Amino acid sequence: MSKEKETKMKKDGKIINIFIFLFLAISITLSGFAIFELCLLSSIEDLLRYMAIAVIGCFDLFFIIKYIGLNKKKKKKKKKGLFLFVLILYSVICFLVGGVIHYIYGQVSSINKVNVIYKSDLLVMSKSSCNDVKDIKNMKLAILSDKKSPEGYIIPHEIIDDNKLQDDNEIVEYDDYTTMLVDLYSDEIDGMFVSDNYVTMFSGITGYENIETDTKIIVSKEKEMKKAETSSIETASAGKSITEPFTILLMGIDSTDEVLEKNAIANGDTLILITFNPKTLNATMLSIPRDSYVPISCWSGNPENKITHAAAYGNDCMINTIESYFKVNIDYYAKINFKGLVKLVDAVGGVEVDVPQRLCTDDSNRYGEVCIDAGYQTLNGEQALVFARNRKALANGDFGRAEHQQEIIMALINKMKNIKDVSTFMNLLNTISNSIDTNLTTKQILSFYNVGKDIIKKSLSSDEADLVNIQRLYLQGSGQMIYDERARMVLWDYVPNENSRKDVINAMYENLEKTDHKDITEFSFSINSPYEKPVIGEGPYKTVSGYSLLPDFTGDTESQARATCTRIGISCSFDGTSGTVIEQSEPAKKRIDLMRGKSLTLKLSSSKKDDKDKEKETDKDKDKDDDKDKDKDDDKENDGNEENNNDTPSSGENPTPQPEPSNEQKDD
Repeated sequence: MSKEKETKMKKDGKIINIFIFLFLAISITLSGFAIFELCLLSSIEDLLRYMAIAVIGCFDLFFIIKYIGLNKKKKKKKKKGLFLFVLILYSVICFLVGGVIHYIYGQVSSINKVNVIYKSDLLVMSKSSCNDVKDIKNMKLAILSDKKSPEGYIIPHEIIDDNKLQDDNEIVEYDDYTTMLVDLYSDEIDGMFVSDNYVTMFSGITGYENIETDTKIIVSKEKEMKKAETSSIETASAGKSITEPFTILLMGIDSTDEVLEKNAIANGDTLILITFNPKTLNATMLSIPRDSYVPISCWSGNPENKITHAAAYGNDCMINTIESYFKVNIDYYAKINFKGLVKLVDAVGGVEVDVPQRLCTDDSNRYGEVCIDAGYQTLNGEQALVFARNRKALANGDFGRAEHQQEIIMALINKMKNIKDVSTFMNLLNTISNSIDTNLTTKQILSFYNVGKDIIKKSLSSDEADLVNIQRLYLQGSGQMIYDERARMVLWDYVPNENSRKDVINAMYENLEKTDHKDITEFSFSINSPYEKPVIGEGPYKTVSGYSLLPDFTGDTESQARATCTRIGISCSFDGTSGTVIEQSEPAKKRIDLMRGKSLTLKLSSSKKDDKDKEKETDKDKDKDDDKDKDKDDDKENDGNEENNNDTPSSGENPTPQPEPSNEQKDD
């Protein structure tokens, strides 16, 4: 062999050795990356994960020993090339394994939006002469008193400090936005700080349908904050295991954004409280009516109001309100917007639903119209949104919509069992990460893998259509027109039946294993009609829910009003001596139980003030008549003097003064 050939072979060998060393280092690095990512998937197939980690470790050890052996012995070029090829292949496999897990873990982690963008506006009436923050002087500005509220307190104070608004203006605190808005419209305050979603929050309330044009924004400010800084529920269940029974609150958000990264507060139109037992795969599902009249936990004194209004004050207020009313701890929540529902349904290839009638609503962009016909069919995303949102066309309104929303959820759960290809799974994961926000930790979300595995096992061993046994719950109640102390107007409220609430709570407690389950030992049915599972909380109940309300006394006589006051058990006083009631000190439809310690004053058409005014008028008329008689006598006397003396007054004398005419005479 020539010297040149030998030199070339040595040179080629060195190059191959360099490449082998380089890819050995890369492969070990990538294998470490793969092992790290596998360790993140805690609670998912632990045995398989540990086996995979052990296999990767063995390969690393094998390649290191092989590399050392190659350097000690002069191996042929072909064997070194083969070893290099295996190293490259191993590096690619480790990269793919680690990369796929990294992507999945990243998408799952982003479901919990750790950071949220909040935005607050300084609002004034459109008629105000203020058009710039520099014009805000000598004004009364309102903010929320809740120091943890990003949009009602924290950001407003930053705006106040940035623009030194505290120097020339009065800053007043309120417990709620509703009272604040009423005072803004009635000119009791000049401006108010409120969430940038204020149009969505208030445009559905009578009298504020045109709030977007009735008001104008003077200054706004956005701020990205960690949810955990302002919310206690974000980490409340961080250590809880999905293997134990839990509760989760689903909230539908009236948002058209593609990604749910801004603070999505709404009027809580969709509230579904679910309890799930992973041991039995049993669930309860309760749709809470948006107008349910319940104590609001974040308002001073916890006064009753529509539960939908609690959403304007953040997740804590809504969740604490529901927890207090139903006596159950809510472990997790999940928010989804319009776009999210559309994409979720499309990602699974549509859902099968039996549509009872033709329904139409606008699309997810709030533009155009989408209609679906009656009948059993597969709905795409936009059609499913129509089915889940429509309530005006339904005979039972909001209750019918709640049933439809539950049907969509159950259809989605059953459809997910058919996901078999990777692209569908990735598309579904991407949709969930963008359009859903939750307080579930990444580890807890990954734990649902085991729940899903149990559901799949059940589907393979059973012919049941529903993979999860879902018990529907219903909160029965009565509608009442009740005077709203904050809105200062009469609003329609849904007052839940206390017995229905107790049955609902008991059903949730049973599924959460807080009380013993009572088996049904007998039931009746007709062979002529299919058996339908009873809905817990639907009744019938002997008692009817509702409050005793203050009547409208207008037009009643004093005796009639006294009799009514005695009958309803309130103290009444009267302003006047006769006539009918023309005014009352407390508004009609006000709850009588809120009248304790108060006396109702009823003004009669002939009041004491009116009697005094009449007496004054009578006295004035009498004075006028006396003055007229006196004038006549004076005229006669003057006429007599003129006839007798024919004298005129001298320049130094004044004629007899005449009385000053009264106001009535002046007007005449």
